[in-house]
Amino acid sequence: MSCDLVLRGGTIIDGTGSPARTGDVAVTGGRISAVGPELTTRGRREIDITGAVVCPGFIDLHSHADFTVMGAPGAPTQLLQGVTTLVTGNCGFSPFPVVPEHADELRALCGFLDDNLSWEWTTAAGYADAVGRLPLGVNLALQTGHGALRVAAMGTGDRPPAPRELERMRQLLAATADDGAVGFSSGLIYPPGMYADTTELTALAEVAAAHGLLHSTHMRSEGAGLAGAVDEALTVARDSGVRLQISHLKAAGVANWGTVGDALERIEAARADGLDVAADQYPYSASSTTLTTLLPDWALDGGVAALLDRLADPERYRSMAAEMTAALEAGTFRPERVTLAGLPDDDDPRHGHLIGRTVADAAAELGTPPAETVLDLLAAHGGQIASIHHSMSEDDVRHVMRHPGVAVASDGWILRRSGPGRPHPRSFGTFARVLGHYSRDESVLGLPEAVRKMTGLPASRLGWTDRGVLRPGAAADLVVFDPGTVVDRSTFAEPWRTAHGVAHTLVAGRFAVEDGEATGAGAGRVLGRPGADAG
Repeated sequence: MSCDLVLRGGTIIDGTGSPARTGDVAVTGGRISAVGPELTTRGRREIDITGAVVCPGFIDLHSHADFTVMGAPGAPTQLLQGVTTLVTGNCGFSPFPVVPEHADELRALCGFLDDNLSWEWTTAAGYADAVGRLPLGVNLALQTGHGALRVAAMGTGDRPPAPRELERMRQLLAATADDGAVGFSSGLIYPPGMYADTTELTALAEVAAAHGLLHSTHMRSEGAGLAGAVDEALTVARDSGVRLQISHLKAAGVANWGTVGDALERIEAARADGLDVAADQYPYSASSTTLTTLLPDWALDGGVAALLDRLADPERYRSMAAEMTAALEAGTFRPERVTLAGLPDDDDPRHGHLIGRTVADAAAELGTPPAETVLDLLAAHGGQIASIHHSMSEDDVRHVMRHPGVAVASDGWILRRSGPGRPHPRSFGTFARVLGHYSRDESVLGLPEAVRKMTGLPASRLGWTDRGVLRPGAAADLVVFDPGTVVDRSTFAEPWRTAHGVAHTLVAGRFAVEDGEATGAGAGRVLGRPGADAG
């Protein structure tokens, strides 16, 4: 009997958490055809991987690559750390659905993420068709953002939806599910998601539940209000019946360090009551988002255009500055912990040199108070400034990482190997960092458990039984890496550095990385839900 490929003599870690074992893996027609010790199957190609680990390709449950894939469809930053599938549409942001009367609002809302999207579609199916024509390096699985639904139905205003508007959101969500979306996401610190109440979220989550979607939520608070935010997310899940994924679980703000333990206990109690809930995490003590998250909620009512109008109005500018200064005095705004990561025009002669520096540094150089510095920079750059917030505790990162119900996920979106600004290292090194730093060097996780959190666990959250596991019949999305040398090389000072130690990454049985180099094979595709996609 022959097959396309046999990987011989590797350390097999199958994605279930089972102990490692030595054996061979055979691949035929894009699927795993055999797994076992000393297979007699012969391959048209055979590779000796003795000393290396072979495991399922990594599934990133939390990515924003739907906004960047057109700029870098080959996704080398992902493949070089072993990622073969990206789950997109998180934090309430998705590039669909699009309606003509609110298209500009949606594009502005997502502007800080957008890397050369063509915006040629209106539906999830249209988006999937557009990206499916690209030479995709990785698989994509699409979620529908609550923010996009709200914009499509009612714009970006701070008000409850009228009954017909809520029904329109429900209809649009159902349509995206019919188009193959795997989830529904909410981002409750971002406009317009922050303006939604629990009743609105539950009404949408009911539709998600009816269509078998996962609800991924960036909760309403990750700081002082963490406990209440967890309770709200659990209430929505309990009342709607939706499966719940709590995104990038953390406790932000020095005063809130240590409260992740309580959050995990609330999740565990809900699971004991029968609720289908889990969480994910990136392995860093800093987050990354848009600088507008530092503003009062009311400043963002009506979207980016309305914000820019307020910044140009002296009275409302002073009101924003006063509230931000009060937050600084209360310790919830820490300008020395916020770094400017990118401008829409990074070579801007006025402020380009401030990239990589803190708001406190920028304020000192510009001679303005920190609150006014933030407002002036946003006004000068169309409200589109990326930022990094060093707000979490390393002890909390480790505590969350050890929990068996928490998957590894990046919250990244950079797919290209070089570019402007100083983006968060998580786009380049999340999975290698867990394997190298936290598993090998710090023993926070055993290697089989670390792999499970990147493979079998995220696959189970999406109901996939033929991905995230290394067994006959499963998709031949595979990673071969050196457990002794795998490492993340991206840092906050030098982020544009890809991971090291992955020898081979296979997508659908084709080499996307071979001998440590991306091949440009383009074997990825858009995946759907079980039953909605043959994948």
